[in-house]
Amino acid sequence: MSDSDQTDLDGTTVGIYLAPEGTEEVEFVEPRDAVSEAGADVAVLGIEPGEGQTVNNDLEESESYAVDETFAEASADDFDALIVPGGTVGADKLRADEDAVELLRQHVENGKPAGVICHGPWTLIEADVVESRTLTSYPSLQTDVRNAGGEWVDEEVVTDDGLVTSRTPDDLEAFCDAIVSEFAAVPAEQ
Repeated sequence: MSDSDQTDLDGTTVGIYLAPEGTEEVEFVEPRDAVSEAGADVAVLGIEPGEGQTVNNDLEESESYAVDETFAEASADDFDALIVPGGTVGADKLRADEDAVELLRQHVENGKPAGVICHGPWTLIEADVVESRTLTSYPSLQTDVRNAGGEWVDEEVVTDDGLVTSRTPDDLEAFCDAIVSEFAAVPAEQ
């Protein structure tokens, strides 16, 4: 996670989830920028074409961002890594979208890395890929994680076999360092 690792994602394709509304802006922007600055090609994935309206502190409307590809159009084979930001409303919309859930399920089951923060683990739970894994999330999800067979821990960042999770926007620096490092450890174009 040193600065020298910050250029290790050349040739890596990363998909980042964006809900139609309710994705926490800093949890979308900072990880997107971190992997992009490290050399990754980043595609914004959404439920529908157009733009996704982000929020600050779950309630304050913020900027909108363009969706590059819908989940229905995307394939797990298209991405070397995925990022799922939080935001309570956005994460709830993502976990309710069958295509978003299926893309994440196939991606994780294929052994590819993913970075998931805050309320984003709801989508992991819906994808049924947390059993026997250790992860963290926004604290209110700990019962959900345990009920899905995962072990929840209260740490700023947790990496478990390619799955990087963090709790809140306060953990973004550690989260961004960890996803860049973890994504760089996997050869692009698997």
